[in-house]
Order: sequence, then C-alpha cells, then structure tokens
Amino acid sequence: MKNSFPFIGLFLLLVPLVTAQLQIGFYNSTCPQAELIVRQVIQQQFETDDTITAALLRMHFHDCFVRGCDASILIDPTNTTPSEKDAGPNQTVRGFNIIDQIKEILEAACPGIVSCADIITLATRESVALAGGPNYSVPTGRRDGQISDPNLVDVPAPQFSVSEALQSFTTKGLTLNDMVTLLGAHTVGVAHCIFFQDRLSDFQGTGMPDPTMDPALVSTLLNLCGTQSDPTAFLDQSTPFVVDNQYYNDILSRRGILQIDQELALDDSSASIVSGFANDALGFQQSFADALVKMGSIDVLVGDAGQIRKNCRVFN
Repeated sequence: MKNSFPFIGLFLLLVPLVTAQLQIGFYNSTCPQAELIVRQVIQQQFETDDTITAALLRMHFHDCFVRGCDASILIDPTNTTPSEKDAGPNQTVRGFNIIDQIKEILEAACPGIVSCADIITLATRESVALAGGPNYSVPTGRRDGQISDPNLVDVPAPQFSVSEALQSFTTKGLTLNDMVTLLGAHTVGVAHCIFFQDRLSDFQGTGMPDPTMDPALVSTLLNLCGTQSDPTAFLDQSTPFVVDNQYYNDILSRRGILQIDQELALDDSSASIVSGFANDALGFQQSFADALVKMGSIDVLVGDAGQIRKNCRVFN
C-alpha cells in the first residue's frame, strides 16, 4: 500500500563528520552513483510497501547494537554455523531482500567498493525521508564485519525499565537523550502481541492490566490479541507510517504499547525529554537525524579492517 499520509518534514540537515575516517561523500570518486542507486531502489520499494521504513530502522538498530554497524546481521546461517539471524530478537527482522537488491546493482556498477554496512545506513536514511522524516547527510566508509554470532545479540528488551535500557545504550556511547530520541523510531512499525500481552491482563503477576495503560487501549488490544493467530498493533496509533513526533504524544496519553515506551513518559529522568519532543516536531526531527548518525558510528570498521562483501549474506 502506498503511503497516503502527507509528505512532511523533508529537509536537509547538515551534520558534522562522526569520525575522521567516516566521511560524507566517501564514495564520490570510487562509486559516485552509489547513493543515487540506493535512493532509487528505496523509492521503488516504498511505492508498494511503506512499511519498509520501520523494517530498515529496526535492522539498522539491531546491527549497530551487536559488534557495531558492520552488517553482521545480514549473514545467513548454514547447517553448521549459526548467525545473528538465529537469535530470538532478530527472528522478526526483515528487509534483507532490499539490501540484496541494492548490493546486486552496486556490484554491477562498482564491484567490491560499497560495503553492506553502508548500504544499511544509506537505505535507512532514504526510507526515513520518504516517510516524512528528516533527509540528513550520512557519513560513509564503513566496512563489513567477519563475525556473526547469535550469542552476542543483546539488544534492549521491550519490558526493560528506563534505567535498564539506558545501561544498554550507554555501553554503546549513547546518552539518555539519544535513547529517548531513537525510541522515537516507534513512530512507525508494529509490535506482536506476545511482547505486550502481559500488560493487558496479568501485569507483573497482579492479575490485572498495567495501571499505566489507558483502559480504552487495554480493551482495544485485548480484542485484537484474542482474535488473530499472530496479531500486531501499531506502535503509533495515529500516524503509523509517518516519521513524526506523534509517538511522544501517545505515551504522554498513556497509550504506549510497549512497556519501555510508556516508561519513558513516566520516569523522572526521561519525562521532560518526552514532553519536549511532543511539543516540538521540528526539534524531534533534528534530534532524530543526529541520533541516527551517532548510532551509525558505533564501533565501525574502517580503513583496512573487515572486508567489502561481494554478497551481503556471506563472508568473502
């Protein structure tokens, strides 16, 4: 389904270089059409499936939080060697075929030049802009990792408290403000009922719904989760395909789907940041772009480290 929501918030944000080795325009001389190729593929995909923004944001997050942004999440498992795709949190990560399509075109145009890690980062940027979010400059020059171990996958869980989640983010060099901003990615996408079912009827063993959730939302979700085999709920119930600040208004109204989302609006450490973004759409857009660029620099491989995979699903 093509996105029917207004195309809003598209603007160019200039950001500083993340490191001396990642550069804006890294491929200008070696593969000058690289970013255009990524843009064209994502535009084509978005025309028929506007859920790819949520898929690519999640892929990018799950990649960067495990050994850094090195495309280790793309490696396929074999009969003898598991990969990150086998880990529980990655079972519902999708969009791998989009990365494959981009890589195939880039290999034909510029063999062995553009990394899979940069493809994920650029594809995420393009999908965010198409969904009404910021169009920001992305430093590139990442190289692909050579390890993909499911035992290393340790991403923040939906049931985490703010302090628990923050511990995961700070180990990656991210701040509380970065965390609240990046969780704003839940302005698009869905959650499976299994991840919030306990909030609806037996929250923390009380036999009652989570008292912090709007009772009307509890009723709606109980009906949804009891009528389908593997149902999902929009994390943003008003503009679920648009990258905007509505998510923050939802959680202020006690309409957060995941526990960690609702906790952001209740915890003293993060509540003021939530209120600020809820009242400042442009401020959120700017912070979201900055936080995505910062996340995209986590433990990157550059220079002669790693490799440039020919096929994003297998090591060279």
